[in-house]
Amino acid sequence: MSILTPNPTSDLIWQAAWQSNTFRWKFSLGVLATTALLFTFPGFFQTIESHSGPVLNDWVLNQLPPTDVSLGIFLTIWATALLLIIRARFSPAVFMMFIYGYIIVSLSRMLSINLVPLDPPVGLIPLIDPISNAFYGKTYITKDLFYSGHTSSIFLMFLCLRRWWDRLFALIGSIVVGCLLLVQHVHYTIDVLGAFAFTYPLYWLGKQFALSGWDNVEKQEN
Repeated sequence: MSILTPNPTSDLIWQAAWQSNTFRWKFSLGVLATTALLFTFPGFFQTIESHSGPVLNDWVLNQLPPTDVSLGIFLTIWATALLLIIRARFSPAVFMMFIYGYIIVSLSRMLSINLVPLDPPVGLIPLIDPISNAFYGKTYITKDLFYSGHTSSIFLMFLCLRRWWDRLFALIGSIVVGCLLLVQHVHYTIDVLGAFAFTYPLYWLGKQFALSGWDNVEKQEN
């Protein structure tokens, strides 16, 4: 059966979750909050582009000749996102953990980018990601640096996935994306490392809120 064909098993799993009043309002709140965030992104990122900060002397970047690896970054992130969507069809818990993790991580990034303004690394090559860049506005953004949104997003997917092979794929993808961002000089090393450090506790907070108060056997597996 095609993964795009409606599946009665997945329908029943979501119908069971939808019986919970708590699940329904948390689902609605999560979708509304995510939509609101996406609408605020262009204005926010265009604003931070006018900020200025230091250019860091990054030893790792100094060893890497800038190379355009946009295609590798794009394919790795969005292949993992597709896998997450497929798994979420059968798992309301995966969907809820990701959406609330994404909200909290995004708000945290907006705060940290404002608190730690940086100018872009020397040799930065613009990252071609037509899906992500659609939410940044008309101007290419170079100062959304600390911490890396691409790295935090795919690492969050790793944390939300449940199957062992899925998690291995997403974890390797997270490391690959972090390294490729440095190769392209899109981020400083501290931006990539910060993404791993911040995303886990923020995921944990989102998970606690997302899964509390509605009955689902999936919560016992997470």
